[in-house]
Amino acid sequence: MKTIANVQPVSAEKLFDLLKKEFPDYINSKLDSSLAIDFAHVYDVINILFPEVIEGVALTVTVTDDAISVSDNAVEHVYNTELLEEQLVNFITEQCS
Repeated sequence: MKTIANVQPVSAEKLFDLLKKEFPDYINSKLDSSLAIDFAHVYDVINILFPEVIEGVALTVTVTDDAISVSDNAVEHVYNTELLEEQLVNFITEQCS
């Protein structure tokens, strides 16, 4: 799990909207890929799915007043989820710090 300080307090709703609108283009340009990405949001938790390459929820983002945590949930590490997690952390740090 990686934790990012929530310096400019961002709500889970605002982060969810930002992720849906901008994260797919960001990660696809960084990885020179065309990954399909799905998002699910309940209260302060955002689940990120890469349905073409990883079964189930790959990454979970939890938002609190003080921090944003990113957890890797992939059961099988056939695909490099660490790289996806790193790109997500970089994106959130750039957008929310």
